[in-house]
Amino acid sequence: MRTRTESDSLGSLEIPADAYWGIHTARAQENFPIAKRPISVYPDLVRGLAMVKQASARANAEIGVLSQEKADLIDAAAQRVIDGEFHDEFTVGVIQGGAGTSSNMNANEVITNIALEMAGREKGDYAFLSPIDDTNRSQSTNDVYPTAIKIGLSLTLLSLLEELALLRKSFLDKAVEFHDILKVGRTQLQDAVPMTLGQEFHGFATTLGEDYSRMSENAKLLTEINMGATAIGTGITAHPQYAAVVLRHLNDITGLELETATDLVESTSDTGAFMSFSASLKRNAIKLSKICNDLRLLSSGPQAGLGEINLPARQAGSSIMPGKVNPVIPEVVNQVAFAVAGSDVTVTMAVEGGQLQLNAFEPVIAHSIFQSITWMRQAMWTLRVNCIDGITANRERLGAMVGSSVGVVTALTPFIGYASAAALAKTALMTGHNIADLVVEAGLMSREEVMKQISPARLSGLETITASVPIVQPAENVITSDDVAG
Repeated sequence: MRTRTESDSLGSLEIPADAYWGIHTARAQENFPIAKRPISVYPDLVRGLAMVKQASARANAEIGVLSQEKADLIDAAAQRVIDGEFHDEFTVGVIQGGAGTSSNMNANEVITNIALEMAGREKGDYAFLSPIDDTNRSQSTNDVYPTAIKIGLSLTLLSLLEELALLRKSFLDKAVEFHDILKVGRTQLQDAVPMTLGQEFHGFATTLGEDYSRMSENAKLLTEINMGATAIGTGITAHPQYAAVVLRHLNDITGLELETATDLVESTSDTGAFMSFSASLKRNAIKLSKICNDLRLLSSGPQAGLGEINLPARQAGSSIMPGKVNPVIPEVVNQVAFAVAGSDVTVTMAVEGGQLQLNAFEPVIAHSIFQSITWMRQAMWTLRVNCIDGITANRERLGAMVGSSVGVVTALTPFIGYASAAALAKTALMTGHNIADLVVEAGLMSREEVMKQISPARLSGLETITASVPIVQPAENVITSDDVAG
């Protein structure tokens, strides 16, 4: 294998001649064989790094600290990475020591060697264009890396929000489809009062809409960056105009509305924005997991469970029980939610673990949040496509359960009183008789009035009582279960 020799302050190493990465990346490969996952598994993080390098090249040329020729080469090379090329050259592990230095140096080396190749030079010809003196000009890992993370997360979040919106629409579509199907609502896993299946699915859609809003709001925390801070926030080695100029170019490149922190020392050490953003992801994951719990309960059976809805059959459910089909899609979403919750704990601990002027644990913060977004996006996709869109309702079973449910008596309490209603409910449970029949037989209401009050529209609250409610009979005339039984 052909190699080239590169050197750093620790010595020299042989680098594969065709590699776009260099000695700093090679040392990271040796030092951090932890996750066995390179940073390229998060393409938007790689794009974020390239965007920072591109904006810096333009800013450095504008303020006169880098020649236009070098800036143009770095700019063009970075654009190719932004466009999706050379991502397999970003080989450092997602978990690394050094506060992200390995990721920053990986970006410097790859972009520099792409630029050298474009200039007709050999890879590693750093006398012509240097990864550190030129591509990293006016920068430090400590402002490049957190800024790249925030840009990458902002880009990745867009795709998550798009998928969340599609999932919400799928639930809304089912709410419309099921709008006229009565069912028994439940509290504490016990029968409560009737509602429609459409109302239940509309509730799922509403909770996802709320999460969309919360995550969008928390994403604004990612717009504050510390470019120009360099090592600890004092701006050492950076031109006084650099922060303002690089911000302008970053906004042009990313299409975001980034702002420079008012206190660069504070913003270089503080990672609280990542904790808040991670918490919003956890909220969404946990609420989505609760919805999946409900879907598994509603579809349980199909014979000996609730069996109210049917989830699409996706795969055989057992190697021993023929015909068994399990709710595998909601189950995998549950597991993603567990992982997101765990990642949020990791982020919280990493934020707390920062010391003095820098938080060294941003790599695990970045990995945890990018993984959460990626898994959540894919979980939402499979839930929508492989589950929600194909759900059907067991109309006959739902109708039978509502017809035999004592919960309908709740709708009659304004007319017959709570005590009489409770007695009738007890009798219905004991005898299995229909509530409406018992009310009519007891002479408490006419058949016509009973059927009006337990109509689907009234039971589900879609049609409310607008007239005054009649006064219930005096306490001494309350119907008891013994009266009904007799």
